Amino acid sequence: MGLDKKQSKRIKKTDLSITVLLIIGILIVVNFFSYQIFFRWDLTENNIFSISEASKNTLANLDDIVSVKAYFSSTLPSQVLSLKQEVTDILNEYEAYSNGKLKVEFIDPQDDTDTQRELAAIGIPQLTFEVYEKDNMQLVNGYMGLAISYGSKTEPIPAIKQNTSDLEYQITTAIKKVTTDEIATIGYLTSQGTPDRDQELTLALQGMQELYTIASVDLSGETPEVPAGVDTLIIFGPTATFDDSALRAINSFLARGGALLAAVDGVTIGQGLFANKNATGLEGLLNNYGVTLNQDLAADTRSGMASFSQGFLTFSSNYAFWPKVLKDGFDSGQSAVSNLESAIFPWVSSISVDTGKIAEGSFSNLAHTTSNGWLVKDNFDVTPNNAGNPQGARGQYDLAVLVNGPLNNPYSVSEEDKQFNGRLVVVGDSDFARDNFLRNSPDNLTLFLNLVDILSFDEDLINIRSKGVTSRPIKEGISDSSKASLRYFNVFGLTIVVIAFGLVRYYIRRKSRFVDDL
Repeated sequence: MGLDKKQSKRIKKTDLSITVLLIIGILIVVNFFSYQIFFRWDLTENNIFSISEASKNTLANLDDIVSVKAYFSSTLPSQVLSLKQEVTDILNEYEAYSNGKLKVEFIDPQDDTDTQRELAAIGIPQLTFEVYEKDNMQLVNGYMGLAISYGSKTEPIPAIKQNTSDLEYQITTAIKKVTTDEIATIGYLTSQGTPDRDQELTLALQGMQELYTIASVDLSGETPEVPAGVDTLIIFGPTATFDDSALRAINSFLARGGALLAAVDGVTIGQGLFANKNATGLEGLLNNYGVTLNQDLAADTRSGMASFSQGFLTFSSNYAFWPKVLKDGFDSGQSAVSNLESAIFPWVSSISVDTGKIAEGSFSNLAHTTSNGWLVKDNFDVTPNNAGNPQGARGQYDLAVLVNGPLNNPYSVSEEDKQFNGRLVVVGDSDFARDNFLRNSPDNLTLFLNLVDILSFDEDLINIRSKGVTSRPIKEGISDSSKASLRYFNVFGLTIVVIAFGLVRYYIRRKSRFVDDL
């Protein structure tokens, strides 16, 4: 009996050895073929750890070699060393999908003065890092940037950010810039009381400059005109009047094929939360096109958080005059907004579309309130104490509209030019993209840049940028107890699952040994 038991154990050990050898052999074969077949499986919802189809298409369309030089110093501190591996993984994927048209090279410029001069010339600076060693703080200089070259063109990525969520967007944008002969020009209106872009729109300006050329447009002269090289005109937060010659210039620009992004406040909010209707004359031109910018304020039960000061106290609360649009409030058929999770529109005015002037299928309601929204049209009281008191009828109201199709020409001179094909986006708010608001609501920057892209460029980059959404709100309608349960499950759930698995495994092995002993 004892001999049979020993023989049984010997057979089991032999079977186990054979099984291990077979598994090792299979792994060797799979590993060999993995070098021939490139594939990655990204389980994240937006595939944030793998490059998008837009980047793959860009690589597939390359007609010559694109060189990517990654400059990383060997003296980088330990807290940023992991970035090099992340960059390496991303660039390896680019290289794999390029069919040999993209070449990657890593260079350490630390002790090479000639290379350092070249980097300074193309715009890759030497960075300074703080390193703590033996309770002492030291400053270490190093490089951590990319240079993408095609022919005689070079586009730098000066410094790799600690958060690499937008690195794919930067790389693909740089590839498009060096391989494309024509770059769209964005005209920013500097007259009619618009805010100084260098003071209030630095974040939006920086984002646009990654892909576009920015030009100033002034329509305050006697014979105003949008320059011929401008592809998209941005009219952002005007507070002064557009005279007829300025409106005629905008209309001529649209008629010749230009695009318009108008972020206009129907009601302006001043110091002390003083509200005043904003009449610039631009609303009359938009109304001719079939888009009405209402002089009201939209409010919603779903809203963003705002901070207020009262004496020496500062408090934050949900503020109904800052409607918050979640995924169900965006048009899922429009790439500019379909991948967004949320956006906040502070002191936004509603927008109406005249279907008698705009053909069906030529417009899209990009963003709207929930069905519990309401409008305040007169006697504006936007203090936080009054924000929670709904006024007027409840309903769903549009906050941003896209029009792409035939527009009525209010300045036509013949039957032939009574209409023209135009492209415009109208948002009833300009605060949503100002610096002081974007710092707390970074997803709004993605929205603004997507709107510029959809008017000015191909839509591929929109899907790349939208992968990095930062807001993941919990679905509405969940009770506080359910939220608490989800929170505790996220904290302790995985630990409990692992412990339970270990106990079950231990029980099965113990039972197996007991059977063997019998």
